[in-house]
Amino acid sequence: MTNRERHEASFRDPSGYIIQDGDVLRRVINPIYFDQYNALKEKGVFEALQKKGLLIDHEEESASDSEIIITPSPIPFITNPYEWCFEQYKHAALLTLQIQKYALSKGFVLKDASAYNVTFHKGKPVFIDTLSFDFYEEGTPWRAFKQFIMHFFGPLVLAKYHGTEVLKMMQTHIDGIPLQLISSMLPAKTRFSSTLYTNIHLLAKLESKHSDDYKAETKIAKLSRKAQSNMLENLFGYIRKLNISEATEWGDYYDKTNYESESFQAKKSLISSWVKPLNPQRLIDVGGNDGTFARTVLNDVPHVIVTDIDSNAVEQNYRRAREQDENNMLTFVSDVLQPSPGIGFNNTERNSLIDRLVAYAPDVTMALALIHHITLSGNVPFDKSAGFFAKFSKYLVIEFPKREDSWVESLLVRKREFINHFDFYNEVEFEKGYSGYFSIEKKEQIKGTNRILYLMVRK
Repeated sequence: MTNRERHEASFRDPSGYIIQDGDVLRRVINPIYFDQYNALKEKGVFEALQKKGLLIDHEEESASDSEIIITPSPIPFITNPYEWCFEQYKHAALLTLQIQKYALSKGFVLKDASAYNVTFHKGKPVFIDTLSFDFYEEGTPWRAFKQFIMHFFGPLVLAKYHGTEVLKMMQTHIDGIPLQLISSMLPAKTRFSSTLYTNIHLLAKLESKHSDDYKAETKIAKLSRKAQSNMLENLFGYIRKLNISEATEWGDYYDKTNYESESFQAKKSLISSWVKPLNPQRLIDVGGNDGTFARTVLNDVPHVIVTDIDSNAVEQNYRRAREQDENNMLTFVSDVLQPSPGIGFNNTERNSLIDRLVAYAPDVTMALALIHHITLSGNVPFDKSAGFFAKFSKYLVIEFPKREDSWVESLLVRKREFINHFDFYNEVEFEKGYSGYFSIEKKEQIKGTNRILYLMVRK
């Protein structure tokens, strides 16, 4: 290995770190973790979890007295907790508990339970930190319990009472939402729930009483393996039953679309006929709602991403992908007008959405029924949105609704006395704005609509 660049996000764990070896990520294991790693390997814990699809696969590349190097299976795109819909967040929590319970049965524990140890791959959550395991010491409580509450249980319960926007708090709380903040945000009635009182309110009270975190976490000095297993089962059962009912603006988008079914099918046919000949290996549909149009090419593209601002639409897509075993579909929540920034120490522990998209390098980007929202709702000039898409897009399939389109008319009316400022919103100015970054390969009006579909290629 000639190029061993240490990954910016890998510095907190003394057990090891990630290196960037060209385009390949590898994990270097330090001698301090050799005993745990070898025991986990010899007892078949890694193999069992990998066979179940719970832990990312890895290959051991080399081993010496100074380091062991393993290469995890590549994951095309990493999503972060603040980009998940409720169901995804819930499944990530259940995965973590499932792994902890299995590890406990084999004489190990998860030494940390960060939500950032989980991402989505092949249609489901997967644990990606191979070095998060440690030996179980008989009678000791789960030391990552508080972290699990701050990263998983607390955010999920808050979302139940306050909506999915709460999950975005994980963007500003990379170490988890503080216990006392979680407790203060929950309704008073939650104190009458034994599960919520014990695992949130009482824990927050103990933390407040003992400013030393260690004392708060070790208040229960002894906890049998059976008692710990029961605690995990209780949390698992509670989380599994959690659900929310939240109305969102675009959750039923295709029930109120402004073109007829014949036009809908014509749009699908155009997309399919334009995208398939490009033979893309990776495709992203920005603002793709529930993935309806991405599915026109899903069988022909090895990896497809669909993002949307609407958590309900993302959840519908996620559920459908799981039900239909669409393992090459990845969906997550994203606001194109406010892409996720780089966060953590030096703003480099978790890469920004744009940095991740640049690295993902989709062959095709689709932006359907989106430009009028970016331009008219977000006040973003055409050349600015073109520059955004050009950062990561080779081919761009973009839909332009003309001024006569009913959705555009509705958005323009809302501008009231500033409506004349948006006289530039027209086909000519759109093409002019995008010409600085893209060349138009194809252009066709969607049958029965006031919408034009473009196929563009980056200059």
